[in-house]
Amino acid sequence: MDYISEYIDHVTSILQNAKVAQHDALLRGAELLRDVTLAGGNIFAFGCSHAGLLALELYYRTGGMANINPIRAPGLNLDVDPATFTSQIERLEKYGGYIIDASPLKAGDVIIVHSVSGRNTVTVDVAMRAREKGAKVIALTNMTTTTQVSSRHPSGKSLYQCADIVIDNCGDFGDSSIPVPGIPEKVGPTSTAVGAALLYAVVVQASALIAQTGVIPPVFVSANVEGGDAHNAAMLKTYKEHIFYMGH
Repeated sequence: MDYISEYIDHVTSILQNAKVAQHDALLRGAELLRDVTLAGGNIFAFGCSHAGLLALELYYRTGGMANINPIRAPGLNLDVDPATFTSQIERLEKYGGYIIDASPLKAGDVIIVHSVSGRNTVTVDVAMRAREKGAKVIALTNMTTTTQVSSRHPSGKSLYQCADIVIDNCGDFGDSSIPVPGIPEKVGPTSTAVGAALLYAVVVQASALIAQTGVIPPVFVSANVEGGDAHNAAMLKTYKEHIFYMGH
Protein backbone atom coordinates (compact mmCIF):
# COMPACT_ATOMS: atom_id res chain seq x y z
CA MET A 1 0.00 0.00 0.00
CA ASP A 2 1.32 3.43 -0.97
CA TYR A 3 0.38 5.47 2.07
CA ILE A 4 2.08 8.58 0.73
CA SER A 5 -0.45 8.70 -2.10
CA GLU A 6 -3.24 7.54 0.22
CA TYR A 7 -2.74 10.44 2.61
CA ILE A 8 -2.23 13.11 -0.04
CA ASP A 9 -5.24 11.87 -2.00
CA HIS A 10 -7.31 11.93 1.18
CA VAL A 11 -6.31 15.52 2.01
CA THR A 12 -7.07 16.50 -1.58
CA SER A 13 -10.51 14.87 -1.41
CA ILE A 14 -11.31 16.72 1.83
CA LEU A 15 -10.28 20.01 0.24
CA GLN A 16 -12.41 19.35 -2.83
CA ASN A 17 -15.38 18.55 -0.61
CA ALA A 18 -14.83 21.65 1.49
CA LYS A 19 -14.46 23.83 -1.60
CA VAL A 20 -18.01 22.95 -2.61
CA ALA A 21 -19.71 22.43 0.75
CA GLN A 22 -18.17 25.47 2.45
CA HIS A 23 -18.05 27.89 -0.48
CA ASP A 24 -20.78 30.16 0.87
CA ALA A 25 -19.23 30.30 4.34
CA LEU A 26 -15.80 30.99 2.86
CA LEU A 27 -17.22 33.80 0.73
CA ARG A 28 -19.02 35.34 3.69
CA GLY A 29 -15.78 35.17 5.65
CA ALA A 30 -13.97 36.95 2.82
CA GLU A 31 -16.66 39.63 2.67
CA LEU A 32 -16.28 40.16 6.41
CA LEU A 33 -12.51 40.63 6.07
CA ARG A 34 -13.09 43.07 3.21
CA ASP A 35 -15.64 45.05 5.17
CA VAL A 36 -13.58 45.33 8.34
CA THR A 37 -10.46 46.32 6.40
CA LEU A 38 -12.24 49.04 4.44
CA ALA A 39 -14.00 50.28 7.59
CA GLY A 40 -10.70 50.72 9.41
CA GLY A 41 -11.21 47.82 11.80
CA ASN A 42 -8.86 45.08 12.88
CA ILE A 43 -8.51 41.35 12.20
CA PHE A 44 -7.29 38.79 14.72
CA ALA A 45 -6.73 35.03 14.77
CA PHE A 46 -6.67 32.64 17.71
CA GLY A 47 -6.29 28.97 18.50
CA CYS A 48 -4.95 26.75 21.26
CA SER A 49 -2.06 24.32 20.88
CA HIS A 50 -1.88 22.96 17.31
CA ALA A 51 -5.02 24.88 16.38
CA GLY A 52 -3.01 28.00 17.13
CA LEU A 53 -0.55 27.15 14.37
CA LEU A 54 -2.97 28.62 11.84
CA ALA A 55 -3.16 31.87 13.80
CA LEU A 56 0.63 32.05 13.56
CA GLU A 57 0.60 31.04 9.89
CA LEU A 58 -1.74 33.86 8.91
CA TYR A 59 0.31 36.79 10.15
CA TYR A 60 3.39 38.51 8.69
CA ARG A 61 3.18 36.08 5.78
CA THR A 62 4.18 36.24 2.15
CA GLY A 63 0.94 36.55 0.17
CA GLY A 64 -1.00 37.16 3.37
CA MET A 65 -2.85 40.18 4.66
CA ALA A 66 -0.67 42.49 6.74
CA ASN A 67 -3.55 43.44 9.03
CA ILE A 68 -4.16 39.94 10.42
CA ASN A 69 -2.89 39.75 14.00
CA PRO A 70 -2.34 36.63 16.11
CA ILE A 71 -3.65 36.58 19.65
CA ARG A 72 -1.16 34.65 21.75
CA ALA A 73 -1.34 33.79 25.42
CA PRO A 74 1.02 32.05 27.86
CA GLY A 75 0.83 28.29 27.84
CA LEU A 76 -1.29 27.88 24.71
CA ASN A 77 1.22 27.94 21.85
CA LEU A 78 3.22 24.73 22.35
CA ASP A 79 5.91 26.85 23.97
CA VAL A 80 5.82 25.03 27.29
CA ASP A 81 7.09 21.71 28.62
CA PRO A 82 5.54 19.31 29.18
CA ALA A 83 3.49 19.78 26.03
CA THR A 84 0.50 18.20 27.76
CA PHE A 85 0.34 21.36 29.86
CA THR A 86 -1.35 23.14 26.94
CA SER A 87 -4.21 20.63 27.06
CA GLN A 88 -4.82 21.51 30.69
CA ILE A 89 -4.53 25.26 30.23
CA GLU A 90 -7.07 25.38 27.40
CA ARG A 91 -9.65 23.96 29.80
CA LEU A 92 -9.27 26.78 32.33
CA GLU A 93 -12.42 28.73 33.06
CA LYS A 94 -12.35 32.50 32.42
CA TYR A 95 -8.85 32.46 30.88
CA GLY A 96 -10.24 33.02 27.40
CA GLY A 97 -12.10 36.10 28.56
CA TYR A 98 -8.96 37.48 30.16
CA ILE A 99 -7.08 36.88 26.90
CA ILE A 100 -9.58 38.90 24.88
CA ASP A 101 -9.79 41.66 27.47
CA ALA A 102 -5.98 42.00 27.36
CA SER A 103 -5.97 42.19 23.56
CA PRO A 104 -6.63 45.26 21.35
CA LEU A 105 -9.83 43.67 19.97
CA LYS A 106 -12.79 46.04 20.00
CA ALA A 107 -16.29 46.45 18.64
CA GLY A 108 -16.43 46.14 14.85
CA ASP A 109 -13.33 43.94 14.64
CA VAL A 110 -13.16 40.36 13.35
CA ILE A 111 -11.54 37.35 14.97
CA ILE A 112 -10.88 33.97 13.35
CA VAL A 113 -11.02 31.20 15.97
CA HIS A 114 -9.76 27.73 15.07
CA SER A 115 -10.54 24.54 16.98
CA VAL A 116 -11.23 21.07 15.60
CA SER A 117 -13.32 19.94 18.56
CA GLY A 118 -14.52 23.39 19.56
CA ARG A 119 -15.20 22.00 23.02
CA ASN A 120 -12.59 23.50 25.32
CA THR A 121 -13.35 26.33 27.70
CA VAL A 122 -10.71 28.83 26.60
CA THR A 123 -11.73 28.65 22.93
CA VAL A 124 -15.42 29.07 23.72
CA ASP A 125 -14.69 31.91 26.15
CA VAL A 126 -12.60 33.69 23.51
CA ALA A 127 -15.47 33.55 21.02
CA MET A 128 -18.08 34.55 23.58
CA ARG A 129 -16.10 37.46 24.97
CA ALA A 130 -15.22 38.71 21.49
CA ARG A 131 -18.90 38.83 20.57
CA GLU A 132 -19.76 40.50 23.88
CA LYS A 133 -17.32 43.25 22.92
CA GLY A 134 -19.05 43.68 19.57
CA ALA A 135 -16.61 41.80 17.33
CA LYS A 136 -17.55 39.27 14.67
CA VAL A 137 -16.34 35.67 15.04
CA ILE A 138 -15.37 33.37 12.19
CA ALA A 139 -15.08 29.81 13.51
CA LEU A 140 -13.03 27.16 11.73
CA THR A 141 -13.94 23.79 13.21
CA ASN A 142 -14.76 20.17 12.39
CA MET A 143 -18.50 19.67 12.53
CA THR A 144 -18.20 15.87 12.49
CA THR A 145 -16.13 15.98 15.66
CA THR A 146 -17.68 18.91 17.50
CA THR A 147 -21.22 17.56 17.22
CA GLN A 148 -20.16 14.20 18.67
CA VAL A 149 -18.20 15.39 21.70
CA SER A 150 -19.56 17.23 24.72
CA SER A 151 -18.62 20.82 25.50
CA ARG A 152 -16.28 21.45 28.41
CA HIS A 153 -17.57 25.00 28.78
CA PRO A 154 -19.90 25.74 31.71
CA SER A 155 -22.55 26.98 29.27
CA GLY A 156 -22.59 23.67 27.42
CA LYS A 157 -21.87 25.50 24.17
CA SER A 158 -19.22 24.67 21.60
CA LEU A 159 -17.32 27.09 19.36
CA TYR A 160 -19.65 26.76 16.38
CA GLN A 161 -22.55 27.90 18.57
CA CYS A 162 -20.70 31.12 19.44
CA ALA A 163 -19.75 32.28 15.95
CA ASP A 164 -21.19 34.54 13.27
CA ILE A 165 -19.74 32.42 10.46
CA VAL A 166 -18.86 28.73 10.74
CA ILE A 167 -16.42 27.06 8.36
CA ASP A 168 -16.33 23.26 8.54
CA ASN A 169 -12.95 21.78 7.65
CA CYS A 170 -14.83 18.65 6.51
CA GLY A 171 -12.24 16.39 8.12
CA ASP A 172 -12.53 13.02 9.82
CA PHE A 173 -13.80 12.48 13.34
CA GLY A 174 -10.97 13.26 15.74
CA ASP A 175 -8.81 14.61 12.89
CA SER A 176 -6.62 11.54 12.27
CA SER A 177 -7.45 10.06 8.91
CA ILE A 178 -5.69 6.97 7.54
CA PRO A 179 -6.29 3.43 8.84
CA VAL A 180 -3.16 1.28 8.68
CA PRO A 181 -3.17 -2.47 9.41
CA GLY A 182 -1.41 -3.24 12.68
CA ILE A 183 -2.03 0.23 14.12
CA PRO A 184 -5.07 0.59 16.40
CA GLU A 185 -5.42 4.33 15.70
CA LYS A 186 -5.77 6.18 12.42
CA VAL A 187 -2.65 8.07 11.34
CA GLY A 188 -2.23 11.52 9.84
CA PRO A 189 -4.19 14.62 10.91
CA THR A 190 -5.59 16.82 8.18
CA SER A 191 -6.82 19.94 9.99
CA THR A 192 -3.61 21.97 9.62
CA ALA A 193 -3.16 21.37 5.90
CA VAL A 194 -6.84 21.76 5.05
CA GLY A 195 -7.42 24.62 7.49
CA ALA A 196 -4.52 26.64 6.10
CA ALA A 197 -5.80 26.19 2.56
CA LEU A 198 -9.34 27.20 3.51
CA LEU A 199 -8.23 30.30 5.40
CA TYR A 200 -5.93 31.39 2.60
CA ALA A 201 -8.82 30.93 0.18
CA VAL A 202 -10.66 33.45 2.36
CA VAL A 203 -7.63 35.78 2.36
CA VAL A 204 -7.25 35.63 -1.43
CA GLN A 205 -10.95 36.28 -2.00
CA ALA A 206 -10.96 39.12 0.54
CA SER A 207 -7.95 40.72 -1.14
CA ALA A 208 -9.68 40.51 -4.51
CA LEU A 209 -12.83 42.07 -3.09
CA ILE A 210 -10.81 44.92 -1.58
CA ALA A 211 -9.04 45.51 -4.90
CA GLN A 212 -12.40 45.70 -6.67
CA THR A 213 -13.16 48.84 -4.66
CA GLY A 214 -10.02 50.53 -5.97
CA VAL A 215 -8.10 50.12 -2.71
CA ILE A 216 -4.76 48.30 -2.74
CA PRO A 217 -5.19 45.41 -0.29
CA PRO A 218 -2.62 45.00 2.51
CA VAL A 219 -0.73 42.05 1.02
CA PHE A 220 2.87 41.19 1.93
CA VAL A 221 5.44 39.91 -0.58
CA SER A 222 8.47 37.80 0.20
CA ALA A 223 11.28 39.63 1.95
CA ASN A 224 13.61 37.43 -0.11
CA VAL A 225 12.74 38.91 -3.50
CA GLU A 226 14.04 42.21 -4.84
CA GLY A 227 11.95 45.10 -3.56
CA GLY A 228 10.31 42.92 -0.92
CA ASP A 229 11.63 44.80 2.08
CA ALA A 230 10.55 48.16 0.72
CA HIS A 231 7.08 46.89 -0.20
CA ASN A 232 6.53 45.32 3.21
CA ALA A 233 7.84 48.39 5.04
CA ALA A 234 5.28 50.47 3.14
CA MET A 235 2.49 48.07 4.09
CA LEU A 236 3.54 48.13 7.72
CA LYS A 237 3.52 51.93 7.66
CA THR A 238 0.19 52.23 5.86
CA TYR A 239 -1.58 49.80 8.17
CA LYS A 240 0.38 50.55 11.36
CA GLU A 241 -2.79 51.44 13.27
CA HIS A 242 -4.14 47.95 12.58
CA ILE A 243 -0.96 45.93 13.19
CA PHE A 244 -0.18 44.86 16.75
CA TYR A 245 2.74 42.48 16.23
CA MET A 246 5.50 45.05 15.71
CA GLY A 247 6.19 45.75 19.37
CA HIS A 248 4.49 49.14 19.62
